[in-house]
Amino acid sequence: MKKIELSPKLYVVLIMIFAGAMMRLIPHWPNFTPIAAIALFGGTFLKRKDLAFFVPVAAMLLSDLIIGFHSTMLPVYLSFIAIVGFGLILQKRLTVVNTVSASLGASILFFLVTNFASWTSGLMPYPMNAAGLTEAYIAGLPFLFNGILGDLFYTSVLFGAVFFATNRQAIYIKK
Repeated sequence: MKKIELSPKLYVVLIMIFAGAMMRLIPHWPNFTPIAAIALFGGTFLKRKDLAFFVPVAAMLLSDLIIGFHSTMLPVYLSFIAIVGFGLILQKRLTVVNTVSASLGASILFFLVTNFASWTSGLMPYPMNAAGLTEAYIAGLPFLFNGILGDLFYTSVLFGAVFFATNRQAIYIKK
């Protein structure tokens, strides 16, 4: 039987999954969670792309086991998988402006996909026409705002940690 060694990178992946799941379980503003930032981060920095896609899905699944499953899980999970794709694109063009843009794009993508899925599922009390969809999106704007704030905050934390861990000399005063 092959012994599995736990490398520091594997610890980071496990911590990201656990932290993402836990942040969904503690009281928070609606949509103010780190899952999109974790997906963006994984796509940008994890060498093993299978792990980049696995981490946000595992965090969601772990927390959904406790919170409960729902009819719009597939679009939610697919949104996070698409956000990993944003990270894959970002890794070759990593700048502050591009990172902020990717985070904003992630928030907007998640909002558009999940609100559309909720509207089509009949979970929202809006008519199944263009006016009803427009109403659903307008009613969801506070969730978009919270999502943007959460995604920007957690993206700043994760990407900022990498910057400071890899550019320590930048924070020391040179004589």
